[in-house]
Amino acid sequence: MVSKILVSACLMGHAVRYDGRAKPLIHPAIEGWMREGLLVTLCPEMSAGMPVPRPPAEIADAATGEDVLAGSGRVIELTGGDVTNEFLKAADNAVRLATANGCRYALLIDGSPSCGSGFIYDGSFSGSRRSGNGVTAAALRHAGIEVFSDREIDRLIARIDREA
Repeated sequence: MVSKILVSACLMGHAVRYDGRAKPLIHPAIEGWMREGLLVTLCPEMSAGMPVPRPPAEIADAATGEDVLAGSGRVIELTGGDVTNEFLKAADNAVRLATANGCRYALLIDGSPSCGSGFIYDGSFSGSRRSGNGVTAAALRHAGIEVFSDREIDRLIARIDREA
């Protein structure tokens, strides 16, 4: 049997992003996984009580999600608010939900300070990207869950096919 997949709620068409929008990922595999009951949907930030919409946030000072988990990085809103604790709670919620539901994989929206797994923004709010993980992606990887970005769905499909 194929393991379940934790998926970013915004990829499933839920308007939960910081700007109040969704970023649906339309792919035949998503539809098939839905029919098979393999998807577990979560917006980590909303699970931590953050509102929609909310100010944009980035991991400050070119740090990564791993740095935030280690206590040496912070997540800061464009307005200057420190939302590190909320992002840590969001990551913990995601790991708990994934573990409780037997998820071996996660399909997350890239670029997010929470879900980014290929790239995140550098903390300057200038649109500059850098490679790295968001806080939730880092926590899921630390928990042994394989993380794939929305741009890597074909790689996830191939991974699942090897499992079946």
